[in-house]
Amino acid sequence: MSATASPGDLARRVAHHRDRLGLSRQELARRAGIAEGYVSDLEEQAWPIRAETLMAIASALQTTVDDLLGGAADRAPGQGPAMARPTLEVLSSEDCWKLIGSGGVGRVAFTGLRGQTVLPVNYRVHDGVVVFRTRRGGQMEEDLRTGMKDVDRGIAFEVDRIDEAVRGGWSVLLRGPAHLVTDDAFVPVSADDVQPWAGGERDLYIQITPHEITGRRIHAM
Repeated sequence: MSATASPGDLARRVAHHRDRLGLSRQELARRAGIAEGYVSDLEEQAWPIRAETLMAIASALQTTVDDLLGGAADRAPGQGPAMARPTLEVLSSEDCWKLIGSGGVGRVAFTGLRGQTVLPVNYRVHDGVVVFRTRRGGQMEEDLRTGMKDVDRGIAFEVDRIDEAVRGGWSVLLRGPAHLVTDDAFVPVSADDVQPWAGGERDLYIQITPHEITGRRIHAM
């Protein structure tokens, strides 16, 4: 029996989870008990895969077959039961920076003209500063611009990772002023470094210099 999913999407999800765990193709193949060349073919080509092989790969990647096939894409995370003996660990600021330092997708939270607002953004970290882009003249700029020189609005920024396979995960929360970078000479990263998934013209850079960073991790004992 072969799995029925878009080969391109399956390949991207396998590669994503492999990168998340820091595994080479050889290491993934060893974990799953398959040939390294099979992993290469799976990630690079429209390659059919048997259900039992997909189950082995999902286990090696610490995820689920449903996740690799995209079945969880339209479902809110965390619907499964809690682990048997969960432990809540408070993370140090150093650990927090390590978790979010590679960039990705986070959420900004602030009080805007329409009330409490939470929005996802693609971000990068540069020298202890979180940087993301938004549309110039858009709602976020209107909400965050104070109209006063050298006065920035305080916001919160959150990043998390949920591992449904083991019923665990982590979250990191930053608080600090959101500075709208109006001078291109002071933009800390290039446009290629921060690519908003939403697309369009998003040439206003916003940077957060946190005065507080906290984090938690849930895992089994």
